[in-house]
Amino acid sequence: MTDHRHDGEPAGGEHDRGEDPRPAHGHGHPPGPLADASVRPARVNDAPAVGLVQAAVFREVYAGRVPDEVVAMFEPQPFARAWRQSLAAPPEGVYRLLVACAGDQVVGATALGPSQDPDTGPAAAEVTLLAVHPEARRQGHGSRLLNAAVDVLREAGAESVATWLLADDEAGRSFLSASGFGPDGAYRDRVVSPDGQTLREVRLMSALVAPEGE
Repeated sequence: MTDHRHDGEPAGGEHDRGEDPRPAHGHGHPPGPLADASVRPARVNDAPAVGLVQAAVFREVYAGRVPDEVVAMFEPQPFARAWRQSLAAPPEGVYRLLVACAGDQVVGATALGPSQDPDTGPAAAEVTLLAVHPEARRQGHGSRLLNAAVDVLREAGAESVATWLLADDEAGRSFLSASGFGPDGAYRDRVVSPDGQTLREVRLMSALVAPEGE
């Protein structure tokens, strides 16, 4: 259903989505609006919170689009386990997991790395996960995550960055378009259920370097 590009971790170019990470931190209330907002590299002990974020993103995105039994497979523990392994033994290359925080609480995450698409060059990168806790949305966390990802990729020498999202995800497209991404015409039909059901995804891309002559 989704790419396994960040050391085996399912990914998706989703926008400003996520799950409540409170159980991973023992918080009894959502982050307050005055909490300091920041983005930093993920640590191994962030894996449970990121797993919760990703599980909720996938359940939210695919609910009603795939059979209920497939949605039910999106549990936090497998995601967290894969992230813990990836963070403990990072793959070679520019693979990064960044987390958005409200104070000390993780409320979002983004994963990035080299593009795996066969029609892209060695300087092409990809954002494979962009997710923010539902209660923390519209506070700028998604934009901060995306901006931080772009900074990392530019420093690494990437010339472009892409992300895939469902063709009918208008909210995601709107968010990414406002951030400088646009469709490049590429699409794919991904098998999302045991009976062969497919969903169409489209690729959005943004240049990280100005064209020559500008």
